[in-house]
Amino acid sequence: MNSQQSAALSRGMASPRGVSRLNAENSFTQRYDSLLDMFETSVARYPDNVAFSNLGASLSYRELDKRSRALAAYFQHELGITNGQRIGLMLPNCLQYPVALFAIIRCGAIVVNINPLYTARELRHQLKDSGIDTLIILSNFAHTVQRVITDIPVNHLIVSELGDEHPPLRRKVIHFTLHYIKKKVPKWQITHQPYRDCMKKGQDLPYRRPELRPDDVALLQYTGGTTGVAKGAMLTHANLLANIEQIKAVYGDLLVPGQEKIVSALPLYHIFALMINCLLFVEQGASNLLITNPLDMDSWVASLKKVNFSVISGVNTLYARLVNHPGFRQLDFSALKISVAGGMPIQRQVATEWEDLTGTPIIEGYGLTECSPLVAVNPLTIRQHTGTIGLPIASTEIVLLDEKLSPVPVGQPGELCVKGPQVMKGYWQHSEETSLVFDTEGWFHTGDIAMITEQGLLKLVDRKKDIIIVSGFNVYPSEIETVLNEHPHISEAVAVGLASDTSGEAVKVFVVRKEPSLTETQIIVYCREQLTGYKVPKIIEFRDALPKNPLGKVLRHALTTVTQPEQS
Repeated sequence: MNSQQSAALSRGMASPRGVSRLNAENSFTQRYDSLLDMFETSVARYPDNVAFSNLGASLSYRELDKRSRALAAYFQHELGITNGQRIGLMLPNCLQYPVALFAIIRCGAIVVNINPLYTARELRHQLKDSGIDTLIILSNFAHTVQRVITDIPVNHLIVSELGDEHPPLRRKVIHFTLHYIKKKVPKWQITHQPYRDCMKKGQDLPYRRPELRPDDVALLQYTGGTTGVAKGAMLTHANLLANIEQIKAVYGDLLVPGQEKIVSALPLYHIFALMINCLLFVEQGASNLLITNPLDMDSWVASLKKVNFSVISGVNTLYARLVNHPGFRQLDFSALKISVAGGMPIQRQVATEWEDLTGTPIIEGYGLTECSPLVAVNPLTIRQHTGTIGLPIASTEIVLLDEKLSPVPVGQPGELCVKGPQVMKGYWQHSEETSLVFDTEGWFHTGDIAMITEQGLLKLVDRKKDIIIVSGFNVYPSEIETVLNEHPHISEAVAVGLASDTSGEAVKVFVVRKEPSLTETQIIVYCREQLTGYKVPKIIEFRDALPKNPLGKVLRHALTTVTQPEQS
């Protein structure tokens, strides 16, 4: 977004009544009817460009086209996949992810992203709710699938090894290292189809291009929504394509089609990375470096030495780790022009250190799964950290409403509500939940509380929901509390978020024990069996009783006001 656009947005900040309402005056041109149209166009424009690279191997756009076509043909002829069926992707950042993603799109099916680190309990819910026909997983996580597959049968299970898209020798090295040296693949035994067998069969099968409409659902992206019970946000081809064009309206002046190199350390199964790193930059014909394990800082910083990258995205935690890594500080940042952040607030110190080191500011934005995800972003003209979420992106309206659904005066906090072409169709098979977040005038209620600053920028001040955001991931207290309350030696439990220097927020739980001998360690071990790692409580405080109102409802606020920041 250039300075002229920023000025236009600022002029539209408030209505004549002085209420908090922002209308993006700039718009965009819808270039494609479907993600398939977009993909085919990029393949035709940039056939020999490297599309994705990972662990020393790469796929050009021509090769990505060939591989995804073969898998799509296999889906159609061998599995009978047709328009609207759901296919689950339970993969980390690896070359198989974009191959499978575009294969699903190419046969008219719906992508269902699944966090590979999910526990059996979490996985069981998503499989049951989405009703997927086919599940594609990495062998590293097959042991989790084995625990639920008999309860919720999936018609077809495809299992891949991490090196399956690599040349033969490299593939064998990766396989041997993971299975026998690092021992990262727990034993499992399930009836399945090997990924490479599917690809081999698909290469000899004809591919039928499906008919797709803009309002067809392309993606079921799971989120807690208003209650913490995971639901699939139905994002259509039109929603996702709109957000691509809206983001291009922000960054377009800096992007050179066919020349950008982006680093993807955030998982593509997360909506932020899927849109910003994958879909947007496939449309741009960019080269994408996929980082499979961002926790292995030494390895992936070493891989950056070979890539003169121009774009990077991350959350506060990732940026903080990078600026403190000696190897990263020695890299060449001459090509870097865009550093994007979302998912959690960027700390001022981290933002300052990043800009001092790389010469580029971190551009912070705001989005939600239900909005594909981007809603607002800071102008590219900023030269220092603003601590805000900026301005609404193209063709997006924002209003701040009070509890009576009336716009609040400028400078006062209110619930941030959104209208725009990127807003979801609704929650999959949850019409009641959908009606809770859309009002009669069509505004999507985010549950976040914001205000407009003196500079005319949006600033988040609170969350209407009790959501906890750990390293950019949504953690819903009700889910943690359900797990804890099922423990035989716990009578009551409440989860809250507390400030963390490393992850933005951390989970703290207050527990009332039935059995006095129950220890913190026992609770953490129990939670690790039931919850993904970032949801596991970091701090446990035992109480004889929890504060409650006269109706017996736990006073969560009374607990959070006395909770101290986590010590890092």
